[in-house]
Amino acid sequence: MPLFIVRRRVDAYVCYVAEVRARTARKAAELASGDEGAYAWQEEATDEFDARLFITLDDEGSELEQTEIRQL
Repeated sequence: MPLFIVRRRVDAYVCYVAEVRARTARKAAELASGDEGAYAWQEEATDEFDARLFITLDDEGSELEQTEIRQL
């Protein structure tokens, strides 16, 4: 029986936090989104979702789109 490599991709967010000086909470978010590189971001958490993607890889490691299976 042939052996295949299957990739499982799980939806996730990596959460980062940084200290931002601003007059309001809204302004802090605006400043951070305007120049992300100006702040010292620290990884806080990784949140995974239930959505999954399974896809078989070819011999070069490329995904074979016709084998894609999504689970939501």
